[in-house]
Amino acid sequence: MANPRLIRRAALAGSALAAAFAVDFITKYLILNVIMVPPRTIEIAPFFNLTLGFNPGVSFGMFGDFFVKRPLFLAGMTGSIAAGLFILAVRTTKRIDTFAFGLIAGGAVGNVVDRVRRGAVTDFLDFHVGDWHWPAFNMADVMIVVGVVLLITGSLWPTRSIQEGFDRTETR
Repeated sequence: MANPRLIRRAALAGSALAAAFAVDFITKYLILNVIMVPPRTIEIAPFFNLTLGFNPGVSFGMFGDFFVKRPLFLAGMTGSIAAGLFILAVRTTKRIDTFAFGLIAGGAVGNVVDRVRRGAVTDFLDFHVGDWHWPAFNMADVMIVVGVVLLITGSLWPTRSIQEGFDRTETR
């Protein structure tokens, strides 16, 4: 018989992964097929633009020259990491960690799909201060960052051990 807690954690992680992937997929579709036709920079606020870009490398375009000819290699590495994160999501005992690992895995999968389809990750969120621009990113990256923030936040919350729970019930 399957463990109900394991099934619930897998469902939560899978839901987070699917939501992160869907948000990323839909926003990239809209950017590529509706908003950025033709490609241009759209000023949204004095510190934020929509600007279409493609990143063949890893974070901030690092190693782009190496991976531009090997997009499937990087996609395979990232896919393996996403699978490992999903396993962590199911194995952890804290719901916030399960959800966070699911978001991170979903963001990673969104970028893997982009890399396989286009050979690079589609980026379009451009924050800047004056002429200094943060490297453009996408909603998959946002989901990864939100997941990491949730993991850090969850690590700051105290957890009860199983023994503490037993100790409380015995004193009642």
